[in-house]
Amino acid sequence: MKIIENFNDYEVLSTSNGYKYERWGKYYLKRPDPEIIWPGNENIKVNAVYKRSSTGGGNWTLNNVPSSWTVNYKDLKFNLKLMGFKHTGLFPEQAYNWDLIRETIKNTNHKCKVLNLFAYTGAASIAALKEGAEVVHVDASRGMIDWAKENVKVNNLENEYIRFFVDDVKKFVKREIRRNNKYDIIIMDPPSFGRGSKNEVWQIEKDLYDLVKDTASLLSDDASLFIINTYTTGLSKTVLENILTLTIPKKGTILSEELGFKDNQGLILPCGITTRWQK
Repeated sequence: MKIIENFNDYEVLSTSNGYKYERWGKYYLKRPDPEIIWPGNENIKVNAVYKRSSTGGGNWTLNNVPSSWTVNYKDLKFNLKLMGFKHTGLFPEQAYNWDLIRETIKNTNHKCKVLNLFAYTGAASIAALKEGAEVVHVDASRGMIDWAKENVKVNNLENEYIRFFVDDVKKFVKREIRRNNKYDIIIMDPPSFGRGSKNEVWQIEKDLYDLVKDTASLLSDDASLFIINTYTTGLSKTVLENILTLTIPKKGTILSEELGFKDNQGLILPCGITTRWQK
């Protein structure tokens, strides 16, 4: 387990009875988390609470929260917003990978080409751009692409090389194979279930192996990193390691880590798995 400890603008204050109490900059949120099946401190004043509906979905109850605000991680900046499905537009445990991506690019003696799939609001893309990489950013949601562009702007990286594609990831990868495009670093953050830009269905148990196999063929001769992140319950580190072992023929090391945060009681909140092939 890798505990994220150096994210000054984010902390998990408490975990209790299906909820996590968090600080994002100067705002305090209470959000559901199905992993939290123990009691804890609930005497924490928050600015926003997300409650699930018995009919599906949910909604926020707000108390003096702006429509958007910015948090920092080291020299990176990210715009946050409270979304209808409980998210804020950032997965803070991914700070572990942002550091890894930046360090890998710094240690590369040529211009790195980075492919970010299921790229969401672009935190990993921002980390790569910050080190001067060329980035291709793909997500099926135009709204997420627009949000990623906001994050590029807030980091003053508009003049860096980044191309945005609103597209189904599986179809995009197939086209890149036909174009014979290659990348030095590939990152993917696949959801458990989703739909593409033209309503294509994605199911991680059904589609992940074939996607990783196709995407691995896009690795350049000088490739140094392939990252898969997942939050899907039931997919173990071993499953992801097996997929990379079967699909990446290049020499390198395959590693997995469970990522998490400690709350103020010292309890660890698990926040998903990251698995990587690294040269």
